[in-house]
Amino acid sequence: MFSNLLPLHRVVRLLFWAAAAFALLMASLPQVVALPGDPNDKLLHILAFAVLALLAAFAYPRTRLLIILAGLSSFGALIEFVQLIPTLNREADWIDWAADTLAAAAVLGCVFLLRRLR
Repeated sequence: MFSNLLPLHRVVRLLFWAAAAFALLMASLPQVVALPGDPNDKLLHILAFAVLALLAAFAYPRTRLLIILAGLSSFGALIEFVQLIPTLNREADWIDWAADTLAAAAVLGCVFLLRRLR
């Protein structure tokens, strides 16, 4: 009955790449999208990269967590470099990249501890 469904890790992999594409798109828009409650920019970075880290850890369970962290940190740096494009009217900020990296590191640290307990 369920034989034609994708395995869970493949579904999570698709979700990870969709979330990464969405994050890049939102960071590349010339106008910042207004969100209800006008949340803090750093909070949005932390939430985005926490979700990406969690999805990546489950999407790629055999990949070392430090490799995932390096990839996510590089992705955060890429976003900041994209925001340097003058026509986007965005501001690159190394503190945003640091927030991305620290959020991913915190989540992946929790994943590491949970894996050790299993």
